[in-house]
Amino acid sequence: QEENFSIKPQKFTPRLNTSEWPLLLKNYDKLHVRTGHYTPVVQGCSPLKRDLDEYIRYGVINLDKPANPSSHEVVAWIRKILEVEKTGHSGTLDPKVTGCLIVCIDRATRLVKSQQSAGKEYVCVIRFHDALESVKKFSSALETLTGALFQRPPLISAVKRQLRIRSIYESKLIEFDNNRHLGVFWVSCEAGTYIRTLCVHLGLILGIGAHMQELRRVRSGAMSENDDIVTLHDVLDAKWVHKNTKDESYIRRVIRPLESLLVSYKRIVVKDSAVNAICYGAKLMIPGLLRYEEGIEINEEVVLMTTKGEAIALGIALMTTVVMGTVDHGVVAKIKRVIMERDTYPKVWGLGPKAMEKKKLISEGKLDRHGRVNDNTPTDWKKSYVDLRGIGDKNASDTAQMEGLIPLTTESKPTTTLIQEVVDNTSVNTEEEKSLKKACKFPKIEEDSPEEGKIIKKEKKHKKPKVHEDEQPQFPEKPDDDDGKPEGSTKESTKDKPKKSKEKKEKKEKKEKKEKKEKEKGKAKAPSC
Repeated sequence: QEENFSIKPQKFTPRLNTSEWPLLLKNYDKLHVRTGHYTPVVQGCSPLKRDLDEYIRYGVINLDKPANPSSHEVVAWIRKILEVEKTGHSGTLDPKVTGCLIVCIDRATRLVKSQQSAGKEYVCVIRFHDALESVKKFSSALETLTGALFQRPPLISAVKRQLRIRSIYESKLIEFDNNRHLGVFWVSCEAGTYIRTLCVHLGLILGIGAHMQELRRVRSGAMSENDDIVTLHDVLDAKWVHKNTKDESYIRRVIRPLESLLVSYKRIVVKDSAVNAICYGAKLMIPGLLRYEEGIEINEEVVLMTTKGEAIALGIALMTTVVMGTVDHGVVAKIKRVIMERDTYPKVWGLGPKAMEKKKLISEGKLDRHGRVNDNTPTDWKKSYVDLRGIGDKNASDTAQMEGLIPLTTESKPTTTLIQEVVDNTSVNTEEEKSLKKACKFPKIEEDSPEEGKIIKKEKKHKKPKVHEDEQPQFPEKPDDDDGKPEGSTKESTKDKPKKSKEKKEKKEKKEKKEKKEKEKGKAKAPSC
């Protein structure tokens, strides 16, 4: 770790044995070189030489998960032990299952999704419900259950029990004991495969029934149980040693840089001047490319790295390896997930000769604060200036000017005169429109008209006329019985009489109102506008 793993600018391919270099710098000399010229920057360092706080924030732990606690519990314990803000894991393990659980810390949690979808390897102990005739049947059954398989999650799982397709890449029989009805096998499979369901399917194929006895995850993504796997006690001890003795060596062995998860990805090396732009989400263009790996295809996931071996982001390649070496411009890759924090490297964009000249003109007041032309702008700048406003306008002249990108010149008609002409035309039109609108809203009738010589006014709501007790309706009332008997009966209810008389009065008033309204409408018909 005492060696300096930074790459300096050079003309020729370095004659170095980089096969022993760490993490993403391994076999660096075998990458294709687009250019060896770039300006190195002081900022940034090798992932192994980061400050301890930064080392922990960009770190991952290859944890040997114990049996019984759930994956979420284990991750929560590590967050408390290390006193960090965020932790995440690379794929849930059932409480009884042991083995590799990749725990990502703080900034490394951005890689959790990519690790969850990575392939997994398991070693399983299966128990059969009866004795097998021979070991060959077991091995042949394992061979049949390879490739794409239909699986439904077991009853124990908390996932929705929908039928899904999962691929099993390879499986091997390790050991078999027919007397105890036990077998041990190794499986390499897709993420999300249920080994418990696989054991049940093996029992069905063999015709004797089977279930999973024990399970251990041997590999998760790029990390296996042979790659510095640690226990929860190791993490606790490492933190205690650092807290009490200030010794960093133990905690640096327990936690590994996040770049160790990206070793299997194809690499693209970026110039130091382009790093911060990528951290802000910019696409990687050809001028920012230094080196690239063999066999990159379009839409393949790649890792963008610095010359010091730091991971900048995960990207999706938009060029093949062949195209990268032949073109002078274009987009190399678009960003999928940024890993590095912003402003770790200096901001370099906007420092070119044209950009600097523009900033100077803005400071002197020869351009407005948005960089647009004003009265004080020099003629040389006006000739080269292109106004990109109004791209979405519907006018044909504007669009033609935009498509041709016609530069604005001093000979063109000044905008102030055009605006005055437009204002004069619009003022005439608006006065005519207002007069028409008024005529439509408030139509008037001439005095000599035979119907009525009055202006129509808004009708006010008439209040209900008060009916005196002495006034009685002219039409006779029909008596009703209390018991709901027909009209021929002689008994009349004294309680119902006042109620019915009120209802009849209200009906009569409504009829009179309707008649009045109809008469008024017939008289007050205005001419159409």
